Parts: sequence; C-alpha cells; structure tokens
Amino acid sequence: MSRKIAVIGMGHVGSTAAHYIVANGFADDLVLIDPNEGKVNADALDFKDAMPNLPFHTNITVNDYSALKDADVIISALGNIKLQDNPNDDRFAELPFTSKNVKDVAAKIKASGFNGIIVAITNPVDVITSIYQDVTGLPKKHVIGTGTLLDSARMKRAVADELHIDSRSVAGYNLGEHGNSQFTAWSTVRVLGQPISKIAAERGLDLDQLDKTAKRGGFTVFHGKKYTSYGVATAAVRLANTVLNDALTELPVSNYREEYGVYLSYPAIVGRDGIVEQCQLDLTEDELKKLQISADYIKTKFAESQEA
Repeated sequence: MSRKIAVIGMGHVGSTAAHYIVANGFADDLVLIDPNEGKVNADALDFKDAMPNLPFHTNITVNDYSALKDADVIISALGNIKLQDNPNDDRFAELPFTSKNVKDVAAKIKASGFNGIIVAITNPVDVITSIYQDVTGLPKKHVIGTGTLLDSARMKRAVADELHIDSRSVAGYNLGEHGNSQFTAWSTVRVLGQPISKIAAERGLDLDQLDKTAKRGGFTVFHGKKYTSYGVATAAVRLANTVLNDALTELPVSNYREEYGVYLSYPAIVGRDGIVEQCQLDLTEDELKKLQISADYIKTKFAESQEA
C-alpha cells in the first residue's frame, strides 16, 4: 500500500518537514502546496536533485489539490512567522492571517474529497486545528495538532541538560495550549526511575525555572534566527509517521477533549484512525486549574476567529 503525505505551506517549517520525509523515505508520494509557485517548484526540484544520492525514491506532485483525495496525511504548515516578531512573544499574533488562509485551504481540502488525517502545525495551533475540523467536517479524531508534542520535547531537553542525560530518558508532559498558557505537568514527569519532584529535592532543581525554559524555548530559537523549524517539523513528521504506521503511540498532541469542549494538548493514543484513545492523567488540583485556564483561553480565541 503506497504511503502518501501532503505538506501545505512550504516556508521554513513545511520545507524542513518535507526534506525530513524525502531524506528518510517516509512516503512514496509527496504533495507540496504553496501559493508561492517559484518557491514550491524550486523545493520540488531541489528534492529531486537530492534523490540520486538518497537510498529512497519519492514521487513529488506540486500545487494540485485534487492529489489530496487519496492522501493518508496532510501536514498544515502554512503561516506568516514574521507576525510573531512582536514584543509579547504571542503566537496569537498570527491568528488574523492564518484563520483566513486556513478557512480557504480547508475548503479546498474538503472539495478534494480528502478522507485522511490532518496534522496541523499552523499557529495558534489549537484554534487552527478547531478551524480545520469545523470547515472540513472531518471527524474530530481525524484532525490533530502538534500541540505540546514540541513543548514536551523542550521540557525534556531542559531537564536532561540539568541532569546531564539523554533527553529521551525523561518522561512526562507539557499540557494545554501550545502557547503562553501551557504548563509542565510535573506530576507526570519521571526521570532516573523516580518522580521528578524527588530528584528535584535531592539535586536542587528549580522546576519553575525549567518550566519557563521549556515555555520560552521556541522564542529563544525564534529570536536567534527569526523562525523555528527543526523541532516543530520533527514533531509533525513523527506524528504523521505514527498515523501511517498505525503505531498506537501515546503522544501529547492537540486533540478534542469533550470535558473541556475544545482542542488542547493532552496525551492520547495515536494510530491510523487518528486519536484512537484518550488518556486520563491523575493531575494535581493546581494542574487541573492551569489546564482549565488554558482551555478557556483557547475557547475565547476560537470564538474570536469565528467572528473574523
């Protein structure tokens, strides 16, 4: 069975995701879509020029929405990163631009007859994921945002740096909005075979500072090079592969939680049918409060995007 992925939006993130897919042979067919014809065609040619030196072949289609009909996964990477260059470091600065463009793209996806899984990276990702679901009419479990899969990775990196271990040896989650109201759910974090609270007490770790480091990670990268690319593209492709492989992996992604009435990041089992099962964490009272604040914020912003 051939594996087909589409990437919509070939800016820094979309092209990085597409390169990761091509270089690793994750798809047999790759559809690239971007209104900047020159850029998307140049990327397609560049990928074809890479193929003689790669162990994999990928068939590439450019700017053809009808090719989405039988795609397994669409990665939405469209956006305008320059809008995030604001003093508040707020991902919602992109919303007026992205909500308008996403509504247009979602309508074209629907018209193509696409019936796979949408993976949204576009910021503000929780609201954008809601818009994709709303406009395409796809089942909620088939529209997923990368959410705090990236922020959880940033938390793991921050903790691992402090303890001088591999970041893959840290387990746990950041939850809520992929944005300023997210938080590290320290009750879920385990390291060196222990709850992190125990290790923190023994080794003098400042969990509040580590939470800030994780939350600020994207902006630290952004201020250095004026965009982020590798971390988020890797998270998106991991999510796409989890779907393609029907891997049934537990991931903290943006999924629709009935009890909050909104898309937000909370661990779920992901496979070929999208969100296959939702996990139920045993959060502290403080963490539940933070999650509710995050949910309310996303809900308000989604309502605003509907008025736009």
